[in-house]
Amino acid sequence: MRPLDGLLVVDLSWYLPGAFASRELLRLGARVVKIEPPEGDPLRRVAPAWDAALNAGKESVACDLKREPQLGRALCSRADVVLVSFRPGVAERLGVGPGELPASVVWCSITGFGPDSPDSARAGHDLNYLGYAGALADTAPSLPPVQIADLAAGALGAVTQILAALLERGRTGRGRRLEISMTHRAHDLVAHRLDGEPLERLLTGGLACYRIYETADGRFLTVGALEEKFFGRLCELIGRPELLELQYDPASQERLGRELAATFRGKPLAAWLELSDGEDVAVGPVSTLQEAAEGFGSEPEGARSAALGEHTEAWRRRLEG
Repeated sequence: MRPLDGLLVVDLSWYLPGAFASRELLRLGARVVKIEPPEGDPLRRVAPAWDAALNAGKESVACDLKREPQLGRALCSRADVVLVSFRPGVAERLGVGPGELPASVVWCSITGFGPDSPDSARAGHDLNYLGYAGALADTAPSLPPVQIADLAAGALGAVTQILAALLERGRTGRGRRLEISMTHRAHDLVAHRLDGEPLERLLTGGLACYRIYETADGRFLTVGALEEKFFGRLCELIGRPELLELQYDPASQERLGRELAATFRGKPLAAWLELSDGEDVAVGPVSTLQEAAEGFGSEPEGARSAALGEHTEAWRRRLEG
């Protein structure tokens, strides 16, 4: 038995954050019904493979909430959790705001800036939220390779709050209205750095012992040997024990980086992985997505993405019965 078995989540969100959040609730055992407009979540058209991956195992109900608000409201009233990603005030206009639903419902809204911000109506995407949050200050203009505001700050931030609200509901019988700001939560991810760091740009290239290095075959090796014991052993393995004394010297980081880069370019990735296998050195590969999926993927077997509106009539009958 999984923790959320028997709970119903109704997901009215579009694009990534809500889909990722309800996917995580699905993993924990919840039944997830996705209410989509008649033309479908835009993600179906923009990135079909992403949509299929994030929504596998969920049910799809097609509904124009403007023309048929009673269907959306009736389904949301059956839910334990309702998830939305509209701009502030839209859910209320569509009849699926927390005030229209039973007090037992945990209602969660994921937005860019939160309802009380002067920027609450501002359009944006992950990159914009990260920029506002200060999360790109060290690496701009380079682009982040994963949607940190959408998935970590927004989706997982929502899941954390939803689980806490469900725990509270188990004691009180009452749900909760949750407002998740992706910008505020993204800032939370970097706020611990406000009062300074041991070394400028500590984890974004400031230390040579915490960088990514190219290997002889054009692949890349991650080196995360922050602790002296890890870096010391790594220096021994690569035949450069004298480099250990440069590890934390601010004036020597570029020199150390050049030395390490030249060394790691001398052998292919597989050779470095074999050399470090079983050693406490904190190094690893930059895997391709396919390689990572083979080693660490955890998609539920047999789950598929529902066709648009596949479960609409079944839910109509259930709600009318």
